[in-house]
Amino acid sequence: MSLTGIRPWTLDEDDVARGPRTFRILGAIWALLIFNTLATQGVSALIPIPRPVTQALTMSAVGIAFALALILNPRLKIRPSAFLVLLSLLLVASFASSVRMESGLGSLFRCARLGLFVGTLWLISPWMNGSIWFVRQHIRVLTALLVSVAVGLVISPGLAMPELNDGRLTGVLWPLTPTQIGQYAAIAAGLAVLLWINKLTDTRSVVMVAGPAIVLLVLTHTRTATLGLVAGLVIAMLSMWLTSGRARKAFAWGIAVAGIGAVLLGPLLQTWVLRGQDAENFGNLTGRAKVWERLLATPRTWFEEIFGTGLSNKSFDGLPIDNSWLAIYHEQGYLGATIVVLFLVTLVVVAIARPPSPGRACALFLITYCLAASYTEAGLGDASPYLLHLAVAAGLLAGTPQRTVPR
Repeated sequence: MSLTGIRPWTLDEDDVARGPRTFRILGAIWALLIFNTLATQGVSALIPIPRPVTQALTMSAVGIAFALALILNPRLKIRPSAFLVLLSLLLVASFASSVRMESGLGSLFRCARLGLFVGTLWLISPWMNGSIWFVRQHIRVLTALLVSVAVGLVISPGLAMPELNDGRLTGVLWPLTPTQIGQYAAIAAGLAVLLWINKLTDTRSVVMVAGPAIVLLVLTHTRTATLGLVAGLVIAMLSMWLTSGRARKAFAWGIAVAGIGAVLLGPLLQTWVLRGQDAENFGNLTGRAKVWERLLATPRTWFEEIFGTGLSNKSFDGLPIDNSWLAIYHEQGYLGATIVVLFLVTLVVVAIARPPSPGRACALFLITYCLAASYTEAGLGDASPYLLHLAVAAGLLAGTPQRTVPR
């Protein structure tokens, strides 16, 4: 069995023989794809970087990733994937809505970015064959981002947790928002825990990753990420209930700790959840509901209903939409929403149909997290960390995992 874990019908012997070099390039491609989805505004960085510069850096990252993918796969071999086919259809729908440029010339640039993003995923699809390697790489890159946040917190705690932002942790080495940090922390912690439950990593490694990640998650006061982490782990562990004694023990311990924590730390947990908000502000989801009502009340033409107004910065009247489904409806219409529903349903059905395995558990965790976060965060319809989470899930469900993979 080869180190790469590549199936012979997917790539030939020359492709497999490249071994470590192949996975170094794959690692760089994955890091660049994640870097491409980072925020470029919203918080104050320790060293102020003009927004055009940060935008140029993130936009160029996907171009470099695509070029590296072409170097890695010059013969343009691809692996069949229903997820990527539907994602490609979403790209076509996005172009159809953006070509009218109702949202400005930026719509076409965002379409080009999404095209390079999807094209890169197609080019690396032969390696996304059920191997757990992409889970490990996903954790590595997210952990590196979290380390940068922690370093910024140590260097400038006042700037990293500003009073103007209710004391929520932000990135100051790179302008990362609390919601982004919370998302990265929740995903890294959840995947690390699942690898440990499946005996694919040791206790020291999971403590080094999941422990600090959860601390950073708490400091962000991000309720959506916390809910997604809990829901994802519950679903993933239930999927292993009949085959893993370790999963059953971890689930029981989790219930016990949650129960004791709720009793002993009830008032503190309530304060953390409310974040100093009054009942009205908490009830309308920090103002999100008001934006949603205005968006839905705005008259639309039949074309805008079906195709949307084109890719934008996920805002309406200058305010963030913060809901994947409404953002998709606004930008890609009912057609885009239907395509997103189709690839999510496909992933869920395939995951349920697969026998219990570490890959299936990780895939269910990622799918559940994205579904939970879609209500208060946008991203399922455009190049974003959420699509990368789902790409990892699709890769895990694409085939039978190999026993030997690069660590």
